[in-house]
Amino acid sequence: MNKKAILPLFTLISISIAALLTVLQQYEVIALPSEVLTAIRWAGTGVLVLYGLQKRSLTTWILISMVIGAQIGYDFPQVAQNLNVLSKVFLKLIKTIIAPLIFATLVVGIAGHANLKQIGSMGWKALLYFEVVTTLALFIGLAAINISKAGEGIDMTGIAATEEIQAPVKQTWSDIILHVFPENIAKSVAEGQVLQIVVFSVIFAIGLAMVTEKKRKPMLDFCESLSETMFKFTNIIMYFAPVGVGAAIAYTVGHMGFGILVNLFQLLATLYVALLAFVLLVLLPIALIARVPIVRFLKAISGPVSIAFATTSSEAALPRAMEEMEKLGVPRRIVAFVMPTGYSFNLDGTTLYLALAAVFVAQAAGIDLSWEQQLLMVFTLMLTSKGVAGVPRASLVILLGTVASFNLPVWPLFAILGIDELMDMARTSINVTGNCLATAVVARWEGEFDPQPEVGLVETTNPELQVQQEEKPVSA
Repeated sequence: MNKKAILPLFTLISISIAALLTVLQQYEVIALPSEVLTAIRWAGTGVLVLYGLQKRSLTTWILISMVIGAQIGYDFPQVAQNLNVLSKVFLKLIKTIIAPLIFATLVVGIAGHANLKQIGSMGWKALLYFEVVTTLALFIGLAAINISKAGEGIDMTGIAATEEIQAPVKQTWSDIILHVFPENIAKSVAEGQVLQIVVFSVIFAIGLAMVTEKKRKPMLDFCESLSETMFKFTNIIMYFAPVGVGAAIAYTVGHMGFGILVNLFQLLATLYVALLAFVLLVLLPIALIARVPIVRFLKAISGPVSIAFATTSSEAALPRAMEEMEKLGVPRRIVAFVMPTGYSFNLDGTTLYLALAAVFVAQAAGIDLSWEQQLLMVFTLMLTSKGVAGVPRASLVILLGTVASFNLPVWPLFAILGIDELMDMARTSINVTGNCLATAVVARWEGEFDPQPEVGLVETTNPELQVQQEEKPVSA
């Protein structure tokens, strides 16, 4: 056996044994002395820490910190209660990102495509497709979490006394509409009113797109610089994530026991089932309606999707995805416009996850959201989820802002972050699949999709065919 594989295998076996014995003890299937069981758990955790020191990955350490936090919360609940301040520090740092990140990404995404008039019908068709499909993704996520109710049943003993949990105030439709529009952008930023920030940013971006190129460029450059800086800011804060997540899990398990972990795996299963339903109920019918050759399409996206699944980054799969869709028969100019634009406006997997996770937070807190409130939350997420593709844990920032806007507690988010890597692999794969399909659909809508047999991928000795290929104009 490869020496490098010994430690991961030993780590998996150790943690599995410790977890299995703990579960069996919890359900009174076995009766081990508590000291022995504690020693086994901490020995497994020690092996996990050794693996983390070898791996040196942020994601690995977030998962390790979740295990350590659960251990501390279970074995030393009094100590765990004092660790809550560390999770609150992490929360405050994350909150500082929300307003500038949303403003910068929306302005760049809208005003940066001011040449949509020149692109013509392709632009509005692509954007219309993006909004329809992402909205369907949000509703499927909403339906899935309301059916599975993965967040319900968490023991709230102790949490209600220490967390300020308030149900959203019942509002009329006129109140909801008035609440959407800002009266003072500084006040909206200070209060964390995400939807008001979005409305201001969209109107600002439209106004910026209407001014001359000379006056638009400095502001666009500033917003591009701001967005890049906030992405780096996010990366820096995420180095504190293992500490914040570990402290939050310790605090939560200290009050509620290991029961919350069952809910987390229910959430994970709900996401995977919902994404599968989205593929079968939305993407597959769209592909059939657009007459996309399913087998060839699946073969073309297999490479980019595998890259996205392994790296949990949509951007890592972008070059390969563009190349494969061009080989499939989508003109280069359509691929070059639709694919990058889709990375801002067509995050199917991410938007589905956001709707699902936001309602999970409310269920975990024992707050019953009306359908009107859930629909408003969906509308908020539909707008705030734009422009954050390829940014690690950006969904946490968007989710945190939305949760705060609806006066929901934030402690369930730290628990979600512990399994976020497993969720991220699936939703990123669907993001890439959805963007690849979007290029084929828009090309078919434009009447320019030409899924010919793969003659262009091999050399041909037919002079007539060669001449035709050479004479065919290539659009830049």
